[in-house]
Amino acid sequence: MSLTATSVKTDRAALNGLRYPFETPENGQAVEVAEGVLWIRMPLPMALDHVNIYALDEGDHWTIVDAGVYSKRTIAMWEALLAGALGGKPVGKVILTHHHPDHVGAVGWFRDRFDAELVTTRTAFLMARMLMLDVEDAPSPQAVTYWQSAGMAPEVMEKRLSERPFNFADISHPLPVGYTRVQQGDQIRAGGRDWDVHIGNGHAPEHLTLWSRDDNLVISGDQILPSISPNIGVHPTEPDADPLGEWMESCERFQLLAREEHLVLGGHKRPFTGLPLRMHQLIENHHGGLRRLLDHLSEPRTAVECFPPLFKRTIDGGTYGLAMVEAVAHLNHLLHTGQVSRTKRSDGAWLWQRADR
Repeated sequence: MSLTATSVKTDRAALNGLRYPFETPENGQAVEVAEGVLWIRMPLPMALDHVNIYALDEGDHWTIVDAGVYSKRTIAMWEALLAGALGGKPVGKVILTHHHPDHVGAVGWFRDRFDAELVTTRTAFLMARMLMLDVEDAPSPQAVTYWQSAGMAPEVMEKRLSERPFNFADISHPLPVGYTRVQQGDQIRAGGRDWDVHIGNGHAPEHLTLWSRDDNLVISGDQILPSISPNIGVHPTEPDADPLGEWMESCERFQLLAREEHLVLGGHKRPFTGLPLRMHQLIENHHGGLRRLLDHLSEPRTAVECFPPLFKRTIDGGTYGLAMVEAVAHLNHLLHTGQVSRTKRSDGAWLWQRADR
């Protein structure tokens, strides 16, 4: 989730302007949200403690969209669902919205259990498979350099250097080779509906969203969420990236598709209607953060010194990493658009300052 301060205001606005027609199911349970479409909620071992999965009825089998993490607990829930709410029918296809482990973690299990077809974007498949295979027992030199460049606090750096990093493989089943690629402009037939494929970016590269041609359903993954803004972060793999620019471009495209009657089935929180308003909120959320950040950069600052204007909340050990990568994303966007400059300090930290006008 995004940590920007305006997301708090967005939550309040969402309560007034968005509508939530369904009550939240318990973990491991299913609720029908449209004909032949089940909303399944699965637990996550993190602050954002759940993920949404959608099962589409194909008659003799199911298509599922995303799969949750791979753990003994979630697999036990899946086995109970398969025997219960899913009627004993197999999963024949898995559609993966993006490569993050809370969505892809159990996909390999479905591939092995049912020989299920995997449908996703090329980048999502390659990123997921690469990161599952890339197991690190200690932070990489590239990660340390990135942390230094952001001005990470010494006590946070010391703690991270003493710990084993999180690895995708910790909560993911191995992902076999082989998938069916989809891209912008394609169509997918699933659950008795034709779905237009629209690709977003920013939260994850080549993030898949599905827009039904036959009714008002939108399956949005983490690209569009109702009461939180997805985390937009820069990571050591691509330290000069501009995911915020890619995010804004995606939001502006999706804003043109949004209709009031769309029922949006997101990767977290509850299904909702009121998509035109939500797209406006998601765009303004980051514009507001950028305006406050530029005011703050009248003097040189490191990325971590930019937490106060962006987040206006306490950043602790549980949120420090998310805040840092999102602060860098906002700074990189201002750099790419020529609104700030940066110089490297002797300790390797970038100092950012508003460009002369």
